[in-house]
Amino acid sequence: MGRLMRGLLLSGLLLLSPLALTACAADRTTQALGCANATSPCLKGNATVELTTSKGTVKIEVDGDAAPLTAGNFVDLVRRGVYNGTVFHRVVKEPVPFVVQGGDPASANPSTPPAQYGLGSYVDPSTGNTRLIPLEIKRQGEPAPRYGEPVTSPGITRQLALAHQRGAVAMARSSDPNSASAQFYVALQALPELDGRYAVFGRVIQGMEVIDAINQGDKITKAVVLSGGTLVKGEP
Repeated sequence: MGRLMRGLLLSGLLLLSPLALTACAADRTTQALGCANATSPCLKGNATVELTTSKGTVKIEVDGDAAPLTAGNFVDLVRRGVYNGTVFHRVVKEPVPFVVQGGDPASANPSTPPAQYGLGSYVDPSTGNTRLIPLEIKRQGEPAPRYGEPVTSPGITRQLALAHQRGAVAMARSSDPNSASAQFYVALQALPELDGRYAVFGRVIQGMEVIDAINQGDKITKAVVLSGGTLVKGEP
């Protein structure tokens, strides 16, 4: 029952509005989507990020070895202050624990109606362009992640370097696998049905009880990088 219900919730709860998509996955090759050609920075090594929320403090270990592009995007947005004041706009605990989702930059603007939370992406103020990053999945034993290719075979998903365990932190996106931007979610329990379809880039290492206590409408008051966080352009 639990797995079936989570599967039914999947399409509606982790997908963003398909607004402002700048490219179709079919138009780009997998090789062109990685750190070597990315306009956003990649993370070298790991980093520890602290989120101060309405319910307490949470520490996240961000993995730049297994998810350099996704982790680098997150760390860069933390340093830019993008997450400060944003709202946790989707919290699903019933009928089974699922996810806590937030990070929509638009939700930090007091003029944004709550009904529009979850529709926003990060827009670079220097260029006016929406930043979108591709699906990034690394398999154990492979030297680098693969990009833009959802993985659904159980034999392969069991080999992923980062899986949807309780406390996993991953990127939300639209139906285009290469449309993640700023919104992220935390898994409230193991969610193997999401493995290979959404990019996990870190995990909660302290404060999971805070995540469990978060309700829809609670906020991230401040996000900071505590350690690590070396950002590079190109391959780390």
